[in-house]
Amino acid sequence: VQLQASGGGLVQAGGSLRLSCVASGITFAHYSIGWFRQAPGEEREGVSCISSSDGDIYYKDPVKGRFTISRDNAKNTVYLQMDSLKPEDSAAYYCAAVRSEYSSNLICHYYLMNYWGKGTQVTVSS
Repeated sequence: VQLQASGGGLVQAGGSLRLSCVASGITFAHYSIGWFRQAPGEEREGVSCISSSDGDIYYKDPVKGRFTISRDNAKNTVYLQMDSLKPEDSAAYYCAAVRSEYSSNLICHYYLMNYWGKGTQVTVSS
């Protein structure tokens, strides 16, 4: 199983980035996918998750209205469009997968995930 995250970079506050997570080795449509982030000295937190079944979506409160998660099952890919970025969004971003049919708000916790990709760094300058 492999999850490959990409799309991070350095951007000014107010800018945008689009992260991609490509999965292989799993039946992608059966898996809920989440984006997590971890800043130095902080716990890994769930930013947004999208369920396997009906595409039900969860966003952590600080990113609501700024981030958009979507999935393309034909491409085994989940995207995280990040707009109006703030310096506090700076972190390493990870995608993760869990085989679940539960609602996205219930599964968007790092300790529930089955598989992880390597992080992609997002740095937002003020």
